[in-house]
Amino acid sequence: MNIGIYYNRDQVGRDVAENLAARVFSAGHTATLMTDVAEIGGDRLVVLGGDGTMLRAAKRASVLGIPVVGVNFGRLGFLTEFERDEAERVVPLVLDEHCAVLRRAMLEVELNGSRYDCLNELALLHPVSPESDNRVVTISVTIDGSHAGEFVADGLIVTTPTGSTAYSLSAGGSIMTPDCETFQLTPVCAFSMRSRSIAYSNRSELGFSLPRGALVLYGDGTYLGKAGEEDHLIVRKSVRSAAFLTRGLSEYFRRLTQKIN
Repeated sequence: MNIGIYYNRDQVGRDVAENLAARVFSAGHTATLMTDVAEIGGDRLVVLGGDGTMLRAAKRASVLGIPVVGVNFGRLGFLTEFERDEAERVVPLVLDEHCAVLRRAMLEVELNGSRYDCLNELALLHPVSPESDNRVVTISVTIDGSHAGEFVADGLIVTTPTGSTAYSLSAGGSIMTPDCETFQLTPVCAFSMRSRSIAYSNRSELGFSLPRGALVLYGDGTYLGKAGEEDHLIVRKSVRSAAFLTRGLSEYFRRLTQKIN
């Protein structure tokens, strides 16, 4: 088995990655160190860094069909399986051919014919600048062609079960288990009681009626473009999913409780 070890050089020393590679070699397998997303490959991937590093690596790995497991060298580490002080424990897990695999659903965002995949969230935000007033916007949403409601807020976040852990929690939404069959819409700084979170099936398709002034769109924190009332924005479940190696859902809830508290 060839294990890729992708690490964030701003957060992790090369010696840490080399130590893990040596342990993989001593177990009779091969390992390749990587610092660029374009280099990602192998049979399985160990990711060393924070949640941002995990997002970038997991999305690239999903294209290649490579399962990933992360060690947290950032702050919260919602997406990682291990903390930095237990990094060496990642080697037996990644080499275990019978290790449990958790498949995390992704969003496909279609903006005027261009498509993007998001593992965490799509954020539609009202731009703030010295040249424009900071006003709330009204976003009308349809689910499978039927009117689902209006959000009067500073913006709107569409989260996957993975993204609900951090984004919906901070915005007043609810947390979903990473393997559930639901996505979620959560308003940002809602202006009215009508603007509450909505859960919807991951088999559904979302459509948006946007305000006249363009909103800015971010997918997993990456700028995707602007969209307004003349633009065509659709969100649906992606045909791809991200595969995460895991010690099990019980371990996920234990770590989540620790991080929240």
